[in-house]
Amino acid sequence: MTMSLYETILSDLKTAMMARDELTTMVLRSLKAAMLEKEISARTDGKAIIITDEMATEVIVKAAKQRRDSLTQYTDAGREDLADIERKELAIIESYLPEQLSKEEIEAIVDEVISKTGATSMRDMGKVMGAIMPKVKGKADGNLVNQVVKERLG
Repeated sequence: MTMSLYETILSDLKTAMMARDELTTMVLRSLKAAMLEKEISARTDGKAIIITDEMATEVIVKAAKQRRDSLTQYTDAGREDLADIERKELAIIESYLPEQLSKEEIEAIVDEVISKTGATSMRDMGKVMGAIMPKVKGKADGNLVNQVVKERLG
């Protein structure tokens, strides 16, 4: 039986702690905390739930997006020292994401959704994005998907 994504992160956290890898330990601890927070918020009737791979992936995608946003801000502000730390953290986080779709694969999905929905202009952007995002969740950067949709509809 294979380990869940959450179990993999816990195992890797233990390994990083034993290796005294401070950066990896910090990043994995923050992912673990965010996953536990998500688990607690998803509880109903006070009953414990198990963190699914889908829940774990949502947390990891969010963490990666936060690092990308920070990276952009630090780079724009000329703070390469901080940008470098964000790059290293992002690399650790991305190693837990499913393989990302290429721009060509995203374009093919966008074209398919546009033809299915009959979208013709930027006014249909919401309808197209709403249909695409569940298909690419965790496998593509939302900003890239948004950019491709704008190119196709604009």
